[in-house]
Amino acid sequence: MTQSFKDKAVIVLLAAAAAAFTITFIAIEEQAEIFALILFAAALVFAGAKFGFTRSIAQSLSRNERLMNVAVIAATLVVIFWFREDHFPLLMIATVMLYVIACCGLNMQFGYTGVVNFAGAAFFGVGCYTAAVLGDTSIPLLLVIILGGVIAAIVGSVLIIPVLRTRGHYAAVVTIAFGLLFRTFLEVNDTLGGPQGLGVSGMNLFGWDFNNNIEITENIELSFYLNYVILALVMVILTFVLMRRIERSWIGLNFDAVRLDETAAACFGINIKRWKIVAFTLGNFLAGTAGALYAMMLGFIAPSNFAFSDSLILVSIVLLGGMGSLWGTILAAGLVVLLPEKLQVIQEYRFLIYAVVMILILLFRPQGILPRGLRAYIPGWRG
Repeated sequence: MTQSFKDKAVIVLLAAAAAAFTITFIAIEEQAEIFALILFAAALVFAGAKFGFTRSIAQSLSRNERLMNVAVIAATLVVIFWFREDHFPLLMIATVMLYVIACCGLNMQFGYTGVVNFAGAAFFGVGCYTAAVLGDTSIPLLLVIILGGVIAAIVGSVLIIPVLRTRGHYAAVVTIAFGLLFRTFLEVNDTLGGPQGLGVSGMNLFGWDFNNNIEITENIELSFYLNYVILALVMVILTFVLMRRIERSWIGLNFDAVRLDETAAACFGINIKRWKIVAFTLGNFLAGTAGALYAMMLGFIAPSNFAFSDSLILVSIVLLGGMGSLWGTILAAGLVVLLPEKLQVIQEYRFLIYAVVMILILLFRPQGILPRGLRAYIPGWRG
């Protein structure tokens, strides 16, 4: 049996196991069974790390990245198909995907370039309100999603100057202040619905109404959330491709140089301000596009959806997964979104638990669950 065949078998089995675990986790309702499943998964991960299986699996994945991508997409489609008639599971899956897109934007800022942004929920909200305002116009709703990202990027330009002139915790304070101002602006602005919020038109693509159930036959009717899940999956794939292309290009190389040492990068002729602006703008664009589709899916938005605590949730996903790690972002988004929904006993204490988890992660595993690997400067070369 060749090494290549073994690698492919490992990837296929891993994807099948991940799909089975996800389906089981979402499907079961008993709190004791959920806790048991989590403990079982944790025990498997610990045993894999203890006996070296985790390292061999990581090597197999790195040697067959294209097959890994296909396997992950296939596993995701299996999970989606399994819950094709259930509203709530599909809503949660779509929410995870849209959070992944928004956190990819934060990863471009935090993980790639080192630009601090604690106002992720504000830019997510800009996309939501763009969809609410433009949803009833003659503008195609697919274009509205893109405009949500564009307007979020434009609004973010207000922060460019203070972000460029500050570093570290000073830059964090600037973005925190912007997030608070954004929510206050929404609450006092009656044109945008004030504290009561606004209704949002559902997605309609080429005459296909996303808010209607999909009738296959008289006895088979699929959830309307399936429409949003499929569109969100397409957006995640496009975002993933964009992030990978940027990371592996000379643009990503400039981002890394700025993050690692601004002084050294400037000495080698890298324009620090230019690349910070590019990262900040692109990151806000991704958050805005995710927010626009999120608003269409929910059908209603209010300022309370974009509090500072929501920004902290996005930041916690980035830190938990590993700054700059795309696969880590996907895993962390699933954990942060799904765990509080399934474990009702921790629902009221989720922010306390997030804080404790973040402290533990920063103390014992600051690189995150799935840390970003070293850059390979020569394609195909492995040290």
